[in-house]
Amino acid sequence: MFYHNKRLQYYTRPERPDAVYAMKIQELIGGTFGEMTVMMQYLFQGWNCRGPAKYRDMLLDIGTEEIGHIEMLATMIAHLLDKAPAIVQEEGASDAIVGAVMGGSNPRDVIMNAAMNPQHAIVSGLGATAADSVGYPWNGRFIVASGNLLADFRSNLHAESQGRLQAVRLYEMSDDPGVRDTLSFMIARDTMHQNQWLAAIEDLEQSGLETTPVPSSFPLELEKREFAYQFWNNSEGNQSEQGRWAKGPSMDGKGEFEYVANPQPLGPEPHPPQPDPKLHGTGEVPHSSQQGNSHSAPPLVERII
Repeated sequence: MFYHNKRLQYYTRPERPDAVYAMKIQELIGGTFGEMTVMMQYLFQGWNCRGPAKYRDMLLDIGTEEIGHIEMLATMIAHLLDKAPAIVQEEGASDAIVGAVMGGSNPRDVIMNAAMNPQHAIVSGLGATAADSVGYPWNGRFIVASGNLLADFRSNLHAESQGRLQAVRLYEMSDDPGVRDTLSFMIARDTMHQNQWLAAIEDLEQSGLETTPVPSSFPLELEKREFAYQFWNNSEGNQSEQGRWAKGPSMDGKGEFEYVANPQPLGPEPHPPQPDPKLHGTGEVPHSSQQGNSHSAPPLVERII
C-alpha cells in the first residue's frame, strides 16, 4: 500500500508569480525525462522485478520518492500561477512582439516564449497538468520496464542524467530564490540517483546475475563473433580511430576491439519480391494490357482466408 504524508519532501515557496516560468516547469513533470516518467518507470520495474528482494525494494523506494517530487513541482506551479492571469503576460509581451516584427523574427515564437500556457487557466484552473512545457500530454511509452535489470538500470541512469540536465537548465533560467532553492534540492537528489544507478549496475554485475552484453543469457556462440567487436568507420575521416572503442580489450573482457577503416558491404544487392497484382503496386514489368478487374484469381481477402 502507499501512504501519503501531507508534508512535502522539501519546498521553498517562490517569491513572486511567474506564469511563463510555470509553463517551463511543466517539462520537469510531464516531459520525456520528467518526474512522471521516472516515477512510473521505477514503479513498474519494481512491480515486475523477479530478482533478489533488495532490487525490488530499492526500485519501489525511489519510485515512491518520485511521486513526492511531482507534488513539489505541482505546488510550485500553483504558486507561480497565483495572481498571474494571461492578460498580464500578454501585456508584458506586447513590445517584444512589435520588436520581433520589425526585426524580421517570427512573432509566433516570441508570443509562445512570453505568454503563459493557456491550458493553465482554461483546463487546470491555474494548476499543474500531466503534460510537458509545450502542452504535449505525458505518455506511458516514455517508460522502460523490460524485466532485465541491467538493461533497465542503464536506462534509469540515462533518464536521471537527462533529468538533472534539464533541472539545471531551468535553475539557470530563474532568479527567484524560492524556485532556485527547491530546484537545488531536486538537483541534489538527481546526483544521488545517478550514483545510485551506477552502484546498482556494479552490484548487479558483481553478483553474476547479469553481465555485458545484455542479455547475458543469450549464448555468445549464436552470434557472429567475428563482427562482435569491430568498429566500422562509416564516415569520412578517421578521427574515430583514436577512441577507446577502436582498439584494446573490449569492455566486457570477452574480445578485442578492431578498427575497420574501410568497411565493405557483406550482403547482396536487394531484389524485393514483386507486388501482388491485387494490391496494385508498381512492379518491374508493365501492367497487363487487359483493362478492368481481372477474374483470373480470387480476391486477395479470399486468398488470405
